[in-house]
Amino acid sequence: METKHNLREQTIEKVQDLIQINIDSQKGFCEVADKLKDKQLAALFKQLGDERRTNTSELQQIVNYNGEKPQDDGSFAATVHRAWIDVRAAINGGDASVILNEAERGEDAIKEMYEDVLKETAGSAVNDVLTRQYAKVKAGHDKVRDLRNAYAHA
Repeated sequence: METKHNLREQTIEKVQDLIQINIDSQKGFCEVADKLKDKQLAALFKQLGDERRTNTSELQQIVNYNGEKPQDDGSFAATVHRAWIDVRAAINGGDASVILNEAERGEDAIKEMYEDVLKETAGSAVNDVLTRQYAKVKAGHDKVRDLRNAYAHA
């Protein structure tokens, strides 16, 4: 029987994927927050980055409990995406609507990954953790989407 200290290899692989995308998301939010002129939006991005850091830490502990080495770095694709945000922000003078468009794309990716992993690991010993984290990720996604829509209509 699977427990949080005895996960199947497939479950550990999915948790590792979530670690990586949480690292990507955390780095993206924190880097972009530093570039924003809008202090309220920057504060939200820092808060979302902190939530992703907490998710990462919790998932890394689960992998450690299972005797595996957890992911500790983001993906190359995310590095490229952040560089693209930097270029677009520089061209547009740190325009919040441009940054929010890019942030929502990243939020779509993390939300979809959580949804896929929850389906693939349904009934696993970590489903409670993943479900709780997904609720926070979805709330963050929705905030970014709503702000993007508000800036687009302003």
